[in-house]
Amino acid sequence: MAKPFASSQDTAAKEQTLEVLADGVYALTAEGDPNVGAIEGEDFLVCFEALATPVAAAKWLAKLRTHTDKPVRYLVLSHYHAVRVLGASAFDADVIVAHENTRALVAERGMQDWASEFARMPRLAEAADSVPGLTWPTLTFSDRLTIDLGGDRGDLVLQYHGRGHTEGDITAWLPRHKILFAGDLVESEAALYTGDAFHREWATSTLDRIGALGAEQLVGGRGDVSVGRAATDAAITKTRGFLEVMIREVGAVQQRGGTLKEAFEATHAALVDDFGSWPIFEHCLPFDVSRLWDELSGIERPIIWTAERDQEVWAQLQG
Repeated sequence: MAKPFASSQDTAAKEQTLEVLADGVYALTAEGDPNVGAIEGEDFLVCFEALATPVAAAKWLAKLRTHTDKPVRYLVLSHYHAVRVLGASAFDADVIVAHENTRALVAERGMQDWASEFARMPRLAEAADSVPGLTWPTLTFSDRLTIDLGGDRGDLVLQYHGRGHTEGDITAWLPRHKILFAGDLVESEAALYTGDAFHREWATSTLDRIGALGAEQLVGGRGDVSVGRAATDAAITKTRGFLEVMIREVGAVQQRGGTLKEAFEATHAALVDDFGSWPIFEHCLPFDVSRLWDELSGIERPIIWTAERDQEVWAQLQG
């Protein structure tokens, strides 16, 4: 029997939890839904991620406002995916920050991604008609950008560690507190979406650089906050392990002349016992395997996902 398309049948509301990770450092998690965060400067806020719509973002901001009324000076976007960025207008931020590759990806494939993701995850697209248009970064960088938080609050370091979940993912690092907002480069007990990924680079040098920071609290793209060095290292290790199994299984099927469907089935079988209970596992895996198949076939950059291509791949692999 064919499985329902992506997360189209996931209609149950998720319980949101706002956590205070340190003085003026906040994270909102929601049972495997996209995580968001905020960091207080002396007289301003830096927000990390924007959710899928202004209506959804406004609900997060209302929770945040029970702790601080400082204005949002910077809105930091870890990458370009629609469910992370299209709520940006609710923040009324002075500056929207992203990697230079993220801005290029918005221009190249932002409209297609918007249609694709809202069809895959309709519950996240709350009041979809409230989105005013694509979100455009107003400040970009290539390697590192440091924000002085003022007073004795230290710095917030925005950094590009290499290609991974997309070509433009960045993290937000608080050296003073050893807290890392990792975006979708690291997940905590939530399945990886790799449909726009560079699997081999992500699984090696990119995660190596993230691990070298030595985070003692880590907010991944989805899942619970990892607290303590052992937990943060475990989240990175499990993320790497998911990628390594995919690379091994898809590569083996390609090398013996198998098909994409066989690669999906082998990868599913190899991952399901350890990762199958994680949120959005069944949703992500067809798109993950399709992209990795292309990558190992020599297609360097991800093919643009459209709503029509989504349905075709889903029917082929999960049908």
